[in-house]
Amino acid sequence: MKISGIETFCTEFVGFVRVTADDGATGWGQVSTYNADITSRIVHRQIAPWALGSDALDIAGLIDTIPRREHKFPGSYLCRALAGIDTALWDLRGKLEGKSVCELLGGTPRRLRVYASSMKRDITPADEALRFGRLADRYGYDAFKFRVGAECGGDVDEWPGRTEAIIPAMRKALGDGATLLVDANSGFSPHRAIEVGRLLAEHGVVHYEEPCPYWEIGQTKEVADTLAIDVGGGEQDALFPIWRQIIDTRAVDVIQPDVCYAGGLTRTLRIADMGARAGLPCMPHSANLSMVTLFTMHLLGAIPNPGRYLEFSIEGPDYYPWQDGLFRNWPYQVENGTVAIPSDPGWGVEIAPQWLEHASYQASRL
Repeated sequence: MKISGIETFCTEFVGFVRVTADDGATGWGQVSTYNADITSRIVHRQIAPWALGSDALDIAGLIDTIPRREHKFPGSYLCRALAGIDTALWDLRGKLEGKSVCELLGGTPRRLRVYASSMKRDITPADEALRFGRLADRYGYDAFKFRVGAECGGDVDEWPGRTEAIIPAMRKALGDGATLLVDANSGFSPHRAIEVGRLLAEHGVVHYEEPCPYWEIGQTKEVADTLAIDVGGGEQDALFPIWRQIIDTRAVDVIQPDVCYAGGLTRTLRIADMGARAGLPCMPHSANLSMVTLFTMHLLGAIPNPGRYLEFSIEGPDYYPWQDGLFRNWPYQVENGTVAIPSDPGWGVEIAPQWLEHASYQASRL
């Protein structure tokens, strides 16, 4: 069975990929969000020439071949584009075998505990606590992640004193029974990160994500070695040598690859396996409700070292207007703080025809 066609449907923010085999079988995947229109062009320029005519069922072989063929372009955009073809092929295979991707990987669809993930920094501690409380009442969330510092902020807070204010405010508002996580988004130097980390520990926060510039692996390791709470990271990292360095030096306590940034499910499974062999849990980054959260759900249902939670964005149309109308069957129903891995074949979701009609379209065929 050969790949005979690759189509992309995209906006600036999100891009879906449909792969067609020579017998007419199809599968849907997604390139990484953000600048998805640029990434979709890379699918046709640098992915399609190697994928067309290849064995549609030899996913791992193709995902190994393309980076070698495109060895002069080892960076983020190639991986973001590679994710589109990889995830579409997994969907195709699942539909052919009548199994969910989770089942293809040896897992069993089940419910996953989620943490309510805030993306906002321009929000006061009081307002953040208020919306967390409302979400807990409505959906049963008992784990929450909020933002500290400023994104790549160089020790400058979003506004003076916000970090010191929001940490105790979240604990006071949500109570001792709530699990709290934070994300610093590369905001701190090691000294400041450790200072904030001790405040986090004092208030029972259990997870401290990307405290230092992610590209400074040694800085993150210094923080992880000093603090008792879990330090996580890796969402931005796609290349295996970097992942080996992160894992071999134990620069983090929890690895957090992003399926779409890392180049798809196949490559993320390898990263998860590196972590498993080192005794590290894998709790991937999935910060919006495009297909990336769905990919992550299937992965967590199958790997031997899943983290304790699925990241689940709480942001709606005011923050992510492009999320609306993506799917015909919405796969993200939260009940009692959990979501269910779809059991239908493939990813278990259908892209909305109305959305596809208005997307920019390009096709590459044999």
